[in-house]
Amino acid sequence: MPGPPMPNPLALIAEVTHRCPLHCVYCSNPLQMTAAKDELPTEDWLRVFQQAAKLGVLHLHLTGGEPLARPDLTQLVAGAHKAGLYTNLITSGLGMTEARLQELIAAGLDHIQLSFQDSSEDSADWIAGTKAHVRKVELSRIIRQQKIAFTVNLVVHRQNLDHLDENIRFIETLQPDRMEIAHTQYYGWALQNRAALMPTREQVDQALPIVAEAQKRTAGKIRIDSVVPDYYARYPKACMGGWGRQLLLIDPAGQVLPCHAAGVIPAMTFDNVKDHPLDWIWKESSAFQKFRGEDWMLEPCRSCDRRREDFGGCRCQAFLLTGDAAATDPACHLAPTHHVLEEALRATQERPVIAEPAAASSFKEFEQAASGWWSYRVNPTE
Repeated sequence: MPGPPMPNPLALIAEVTHRCPLHCVYCSNPLQMTAAKDELPTEDWLRVFQQAAKLGVLHLHLTGGEPLARPDLTQLVAGAHKAGLYTNLITSGLGMTEARLQELIAAGLDHIQLSFQDSSEDSADWIAGTKAHVRKVELSRIIRQQKIAFTVNLVVHRQNLDHLDENIRFIETLQPDRMEIAHTQYYGWALQNRAALMPTREQVDQALPIVAEAQKRTAGKIRIDSVVPDYYARYPKACMGGWGRQLLLIDPAGQVLPCHAAGVIPAMTFDNVKDHPLDWIWKESSAFQKFRGEDWMLEPCRSCDRRREDFGGCRCQAFLLTGDAAATDPACHLAPTHHVLEEALRATQERPVIAEPAAASSFKEFEQAASGWWSYRVNPTE
């Protein structure tokens, strides 16, 4: 039976492309990525932004892949601004110039979120799979000269968590308004490389006071957000605020999903904005109704006092670890399958070779798409 009606969504995550010049081994994008020829055209995105605003969406997150690979990105920002959406660009920074940044700001861009892999150039470039760190640092200086909100996102894992304090102090020199210390989420390539990326218990325990001290040190200057990784928590997170409760995601081809990884769940149909209005998809589609309410819940979630707080955890993680999307997220210590997660943690004590993500399109294609503003040429296999 369908769950009760949900409030209107607060945020739209627009994956405008899966093309990306980076080859990060922790990438949570799907293993089968959308080719450039199948991406939604400009006019469809502009229509969607208008529909999102009417639906009650306040925040738009332009992401990918690398959204700078879209030559029409300025048009997309302008369309979002016209619709009244607060627009955040989530980017690696590769392909951004001072002139293009100023053009995006003039079009209405409100916020830019720049990712860093490490404070050391060699380590950062190794994690990213390409020479990117120096360009990111240069871009940070340019951003600080503009009137725009600025967040730095540091993805942490076993390979860089031992020097977290150094990384935080490095990011402080970039003077962002906000710092997000984001533990790797184990979907996509990150799940394939979980044993090489999963931090040890000792690393996690040592990181907590480092973050707390940094938050105290930067109070009033930089807001620092950080969350303990799922695998080391007693209870699961309310993934994305709960399935179809706070936000929606549109992939490059126009499919609308409740979260980044929902496509891994088999036998589900995700409707497309080319076929249905966003309002209908949010309120009526089978995919968004699937895990709303409580009727779908199994024990112990069904009778748990936390069921309206964490909604049983992440549906995608439950499926990936147990084979059942309706199961209690094994991250919960009360889950009947919690042993699966504990076994996975034990397995991560031996580090295997890291797999390299396959690009959705060739690096040459990315350069061609970015012709006219892409000037930093690198070898993605270095």
